[in-house]
Amino acid sequence: MDPTTDNGPTGDPRDPRASLEALRAEISKAVVGQDPAVTGLVVALLCRGHVLLEGVPGVAKTLLVRALAASLELDTKRVQFTPDLMPSDVTGSLVYDARTTEFSFQPGPVFTNLLLADEINRTPPKTQSSLLEAMEERQVTVDGTPRPLPEPFLVAATQNPVEYEGTYPLPEAQLDRFLLKLTVPLPSRQDEIDVLTRHADGFNPRDLHAAGVRPVAGPTDLEAARAAVAKTSISPEITAYVVDVCRATRESPSLTLGVSPRGATALLSTARAWAWLTGRDYVTPDDVKALALPTLRHRVQLRPEAEMEGVTADSVITAILAHVPVPR
Repeated sequence: MDPTTDNGPTGDPRDPRASLEALRAEISKAVVGQDPAVTGLVVALLCRGHVLLEGVPGVAKTLLVRALAASLELDTKRVQFTPDLMPSDVTGSLVYDARTTEFSFQPGPVFTNLLLADEINRTPPKTQSSLLEAMEERQVTVDGTPRPLPEPFLVAATQNPVEYEGTYPLPEAQLDRFLLKLTVPLPSRQDEIDVLTRHADGFNPRDLHAAGVRPVAGPTDLEAARAAVAKTSISPEITAYVVDVCRATRESPSLTLGVSPRGATALLSTARAWAWLTGRDYVTPDDVKALALPTLRHRVQLRPEAEMEGVTADSVITAILAHVPVPR
């Protein structure tokens, strides 16, 4: 068999771009009309980053992540965040064994490849912060002992808009740990018709296997794809353009908090991954513009007076992209 046409998740080496395209196609078997969010999840996988999905209840945020997990040959776990969830319920804890009279570590659900943190803003800050070390250092420290997490490791968190009652907005330090913040909008009329038609034909969102969703990529494919992304060239002009865009957010009169150097690094990484996904081995200014909103929108903070006037983070970033000179 030609290795470039082998679509098995852990088969012989093949075109890594084709495996990621197959992943996007597989997710579409379960999720209708959310292509930007699907692409964002794939970009995060390529960049070893985490994703925050925000949208009102019922727009398939959880289904989107579950479909991603079903399309990957990776271990996955789900945590439903609630007001009474404790940090140890996420990271794990020491458990006393009466037979051996010793304490042993019982790993929590964070010890997985893909963690679905469902409704992360429903739990208090103490439990939210339990993910900080895992997301940044890719390890969990319990009783002074660091324990590494599996590789690859990705947190896909969902949240309802913060104006809903009973939510705890994520602090800036934790928001900055997410590579992308993807908004999941209500579907268009035709997409909603398609969703209802699928359900009328017997689609069960709780049984993705019956819907035909199968693993089409695995750790080997991801490593090959990441290696290919790392070879995508970035000119000094593009690097300077990313810096100029991020510095402009720090000077915007509508913002009290601009994008940090970590955010600039994230934008360069996501633009690089997007350039590779679209079939190029070099980054253009359009790649930077395409990923600027999902990469930067959660890293800035609006002034209260600007927020009262209806200004949004997206509108500020869009205006900055329109005014910062584009390299030729």
